[in-house]
Amino acid sequence: MPHLSDIARDSLDGLSVGDALGAQFFVPGSSIPDLLAGRPPVGPWPWTDDTEMACSVHTEIRTRGGIDRDALATAFADRCEPYRGYGAGTVVVLHEIRDGRPWDEAAAAAFDGRGSWGNGAAMRVAPLGAHFAGNPDQAATQAAFSAEITHRHPEAILGAMAVAVAASHAAATRETGCTPAELLAAVDPYLIDGHTTAGIRRARELLGRTVAEAAYELGNGARVSAQDTVPFTLWVAATYLHDYPAAITACIQAGGDADTTAAIAGGIVAAHTGIGDRGDVRGVPHEWLSAREPLPPWAIL
Repeated sequence: MPHLSDIARDSLDGLSVGDALGAQFFVPGSSIPDLLAGRPPVGPWPWTDDTEMACSVHTEIRTRGGIDRDALATAFADRCEPYRGYGAGTVVVLHEIRDGRPWDEAAAAAFDGRGSWGNGAAMRVAPLGAHFAGNPDQAATQAAFSAEITHRHPEAILGAMAVAVAASHAAATRETGCTPAELLAAVDPYLIDGHTTAGIRRARELLGRTVAEAAYELGNGARVSAQDTVPFTLWVAATYLHDYPAAITACIQAGGDADTTAAIAGGIVAAHTGIGDRGDVRGVPHEWLSAREPLPPWAIL
């Protein structure tokens, strides 16, 4: 089995390629039939805030071995480039942190004191889960720490934990294999009652259905919430755990917040497949990786 740092890097590559390719389908002229025919858009594919924040999470995990919330909050705030597509609520929180407001106060005040239940905490966390391959308790704990810096609502925190645990299990079973039901079962012990949990449990019942049916039942991220995003991405990751291109294509076919759904599913699946093909496993295509905009120079890779 590859070193955990290499698996986490594979997950980051899978996340960022999914993000960058998914974002291309908000650009006029991109064609899903062409993608299905093996003709993706011409590169380079710029990445979005999903990748920028995931790189910060990955860098913190690589350098510290865990999440220091104060340090990660500072990194998020200092590196925030709003043109990358950050949500308005996140920009406000990060600008307040940059101006000196404690991160816990800024995040807790969002949305009239309810905290954000958006999908941003889940979109950036798969490489963290891959780093803790085979250690789902630690993956869940560190994912919660990484989430609450910007997303204090329990739905968002639970969504991040579920994605991290799925990535941990996907990474741990890279050599032994994993069925769709097994991947979703690995997440179940970390679920608490709520909308996101209800969606994840519904996703198990939809295994074997079409992408369109799953997106109709679970959402496709169009509402940019954890509950509208995480259940579908876990369904995609479980269904296509051995086929990275198929997983990303499924997210794009479903529409909605395709860059984020592809980032989440791509990060989980790449933790299992790696880069390139090996036997019956189809990993991140080398040509897709080359088309993605290079990752930021500050990221520890």
